[in-house]
Amino acid sequence: MTFRLVYRFGCLLLGWLHMLARSSAAKDVEILVLRHQLAVLQRSSPKPVFTGGDRAVLAALLRLLNKRHRSALKLLASPRTVLRWHARLVAKKWTHPHRRPGRPAKPEALRALVLRLARENDGWGYRRIQGELLNLGWKVAASTVWEILQRAGVYPAPQRADRSWAKFLKAQAGSILAVDVFHVDTVILRRLFVLFFVEHGTRRVHIAGVTRNVTAAWVVQQARNLLMSWDDTRTAGVRYLLRDNAGYFTNGFDAVFESIGARVVPILPGVPRMNAICERWVGSCRREATDRILITGERHLRLIVGEYADHHNAHRPHRSLGQRSPDGFSRPEPPAANDQTRMTARSPRRPHPRIQAGRIG
Repeated sequence: MTFRLVYRFGCLLLGWLHMLARSSAAKDVEILVLRHQLAVLQRSSPKPVFTGGDRAVLAALLRLLNKRHRSALKLLASPRTVLRWHARLVAKKWTHPHRRPGRPAKPEALRALVLRLARENDGWGYRRIQGELLNLGWKVAASTVWEILQRAGVYPAPQRADRSWAKFLKAQAGSILAVDVFHVDTVILRRLFVLFFVEHGTRRVHIAGVTRNVTAAWVVQQARNLLMSWDDTRTAGVRYLLRDNAGYFTNGFDAVFESIGARVVPILPGVPRMNAICERWVGSCRREATDRILITGERHLRLIVGEYADHHNAHRPHRSLGQRSPDGFSRPEPPAANDQTRMTARSPRRPHPRIQAGRIG
């Protein structure tokens, strides 16, 4: 036992004498290596796990030591492993990125445009879509258009046009205008009436007026005001007008729309579903605006209903319009977001001071 202790002490003494003969730079490098290994052990337990940065640091430090000092140093990895790490870093630096064979991928904007043309023009085949793309500045082959439609599950031939009744009725909706009146009770239990029009094709709502007493003369005048605010092209597009059988919709009211070539169609008694789009908008307006606010008077109601109509036309998404608003239905769809899309925040528009208590959303 005594001999063993003397032997160990002699080995330690020789090691200390050997370290005194070494340069200070070699000692500093060895200290850095040992410290980095200690950091690896403290970070990963029980088995040390080397990241890419750890391998690069150890490989760079050990290159500063000569072979004799490197073999005497206590390492978590063998010198052969460290040299293999360094060789892997060198190979990675000089390796060129692998390029996939075949044609480059199509831009996402081109795919979205092809699918939109096919969706909005169901009688166009892939050849016709290719021609329209050339007019828009996209020079693509017909086979590329065919492949995009096939992968999206859209039949490339023009026989994909839908000839169902639902498609036929939806095509006629652009020439239909509907009118209706709904009431709102104020905070002092005074009843007010709102006259509005709805375009079936775009679901756009027009608030004609708000009054305490609905009379035939007032309704006729509001109808004239609406048509005078439209241009000739928009007025000529109205072919049918849907209304109920209320007493204030008189022959004079019908004559205003018959003068522009429209046909007035009264709904059947007890069948409100003939004017379902107007009924649907009344329900949305009550749930999202008027039922949440105490209406104080005629002017207040005009502000609330007008603000909600602007929100309905400019921002509110509609399932029948592909989750777009009536004003945004004619505009192109926004580009799809990707990893490089920049997002910017905008402060919301401040509500009117008179409707601070119940913000319309």
